[in-house]
Parts: sequence; C-alpha cells; structure tokens
Amino acid sequence: MEKTTENKKKSLSIFWDEFSRSNFLVIILAIFTGILLGGVLVAITTNEVYAAFRESIWSGLGAALRTAWNTYVALFTGSVGNPERIGLAFASGDQLAIRRAINPFFESLVQSTPYIFGGLAVALGFRAGLFNIGVEGQIFIGAATGVWAGYAIIGLPTIIHIPLAMLFGALGGALWGFIPGLLKAKTGAHEVITTIMMNYIAFRLVDWLLKFPMKDPNEFTPKTPWILETAKLPRLFDTPIRFHIGFFIAILMAVVVYYLLFKTTWGFELRMVGSNPNAARYAGVKITKTTILAMVLSGALAGMAGANEVLGVNYRLLPAFSSGYGFDSIALALLGKTHPLGVILSSLLFGFLRNGARSMQLAVGVPIDIVSILQAVILAFIAAPAIIRTIYRLRESKHKEDLVSLRSWKG
Repeated sequence: MEKTTENKKKSLSIFWDEFSRSNFLVIILAIFTGILLGGVLVAITTNEVYAAFRESIWSGLGAALRTAWNTYVALFTGSVGNPERIGLAFASGDQLAIRRAINPFFESLVQSTPYIFGGLAVALGFRAGLFNIGVEGQIFIGAATGVWAGYAIIGLPTIIHIPLAMLFGALGGALWGFIPGLLKAKTGAHEVITTIMMNYIAFRLVDWLLKFPMKDPNEFTPKTPWILETAKLPRLFDTPIRFHIGFFIAILMAVVVYYLLFKTTWGFELRMVGSNPNAARYAGVKITKTTILAMVLSGALAGMAGANEVLGVNYRLLPAFSSGYGFDSIALALLGKTHPLGVILSSLLFGFLRNGARSMQLAVGVPIDIVSILQAVILAFIAAPAIIRTIYRLRESKHKEDLVSLRSWKG
C-alpha cells in the first residue's frame, strides 16, 4: 500500500515537473499575470480608488479590489453572459429572453471568427519564414470581391452562391498575397515592405470602389448594395443573435491548414523553407514556388476573413469596415505559437476580450483601451517566457522554445 502511494506521488511529481517545463503552462501563467496587472492598472487609474486611499490605506486597498473585481465581472458578463440572467431566462421559457441572455457568448464567437481566419493567414506565412503584414489589406480586398459576388451574381441557389462568394473573397486575398510573394521570390523584395505598401493600395482601392463602380445608387454615402439572400451565411438563431456558420468554416479551415502543414509533403517542404532555406534548396525544394504559394494561401485565408464579415455580419461593404483584424492577427498568431490549434484558442481569447470590452466600458466606465493594454501585456510575457519562468520559479523546458524563425529578416 505504501509502495503504491509512493509510486502515485512519484508519478504526480514527474507530471508536474514536465508540465511546469511546458510552453502551455507559460502561456496560461502569462494570461493570468496579464489579468492581474490589468486589474492593478484599472485600480490606479480610477478616481474612487485615490479618494479611498486618502481616507486610509485599507479603504484604498478595498476600493482597488472592488474596482478590479467589478471590471472583470463586467468583462465576463459582457463576453459570456450573466449566469443569473441566463438561469432566469431559461426558467421563464421566453425564447426572446433566452436569446438575449445567451447573446453575449455567441457574439464573442462572431468577433472571434475573422481573427481565426486572419491568425491562420499570418501563421501560415510564419511557417514559411514570411512575415505577412498585409493581412489587413487582403481582408479589405477579400471583402470587396466577396461582396461583389454576393450582390452582382444573380440567379444562383444558396448552396452554390455562398461557396462561390467565399471563393471570390479567397481569390481576392490570394491575388493580394501573390504580388508580394512574387516580388519576394523573383527579386528578393522584402515582404514586410511590400505587404505594408499593398495595405495602403488596398485601402485606397476599396475607397474608390465604394465611391464609384460599386456604390449603391440609392445611397448618398459610399457603400455597396446589399448582398442577395442566397449569398448570406445562414444564422443559427433568430434575432438578436448574429452567430452564423462562418465560425464553423473558420474551424474547418484551421483543420485544413493543420493537415496541410503537418500531414503533407508540401507542408513539410514549406516548414523546411521557413526553418532553413539553404537546407531546403539542397534537398531539392523549389524555394520560389513554395514562397509564392505560401503567400497566396496566406492571402486567401485573409480574404476569407473579409468575405466572412460581409456575407455573415454586415451584408454590405462600408468604408473602414475592419477595425484592425489583420494587424491584431499578427499578435494572436504569435500568441498561438503559429499552430492552428493555438490560433483558434488565442482568437477566442481576443474575440471574447473584444466583445466584453464594450460592456465593461458601459457598465463600469473603464476605458475600452484597457483591453488593448491587457492584450499587449499578455503578448509581452509570452514573447519573453524567461520572465514568467523567473516569477513562478519554473524549470527550463527540455525542448527548445517554439520561436518564429523569419529568414527574410536575415537579408
């Protein structure tokens, strides 16, 4: 009996030892530490806390804890829902009340969907050693081509129109990724520079399209016509829930990217080019073809993010419709260690934070920028895992940290 107990303790000790070395634990602790620091930041920027400290230190500490607690409660209820309200809604049996109660959770999934597409786009480029900063522009072009297919192509059944419109969005993004990919492969032009330039070209091009050839003639302000009913991504619930099948398409694309990267010969070649292009060239891998194809696929995923927004959420294209999804995708791809599963999880985190931030601002009066700071702190800790290992006295991993290797930075 004593031997069995000792073996169990030894097994638990070995498990914790390995778990404490893992990058997964570092990510969890980085998020936890970021939340703690976010609470401190909220407390020190609130006038009520300073007023309480003038009374006594204990009153000040109590006010700081209450402020931080109320802030995160508002963030939680805004992104997931109020458990009490959800329970009362289900008890009443009122379908509209139930939908309103659970709407925050599904709205967070809606916010997460373009992040998944964009994060996959950035992660795929990273795996090939390419830094695709042009995801935002590719999202705009994908939205423009997707919305055009949604309102201009008529007479198609839903089962054909939706995939066709999504395909047009992917092709638009792929074209915007092909250009810097070709320049990189043929001339050595730095993809960071070219993708940034392509972003601004995309923004101005879409502005021109909205003002002239794609402008709805019945509208005074620049915006496209509404897409046809046959092109709308089906929603799974009635009003006010906007959750649609685009979320499952994004998950499916994550599975496809995982299979492509880790289960196919081309995926192995792509990762080889990203890790060591000289070894890949010696092994017979066509660097030029792989580089172009990686940027094309990265752009296609970003274009699908834009098409998802116009086909599943907005139903038309408006100026500045994207609030920085492409730029945020760079951060969450790094947060997810450029792995499809990690991208999904980090996208959900960003989506829930983004959705809950608005309710937090309304309920508590805390600026929405706090969430952006919270995201930045979490990313800083993940980018420097040694800080987390030092704070929590974790042992070094036996395996090398999963760092992104960008061959393009080397010249």
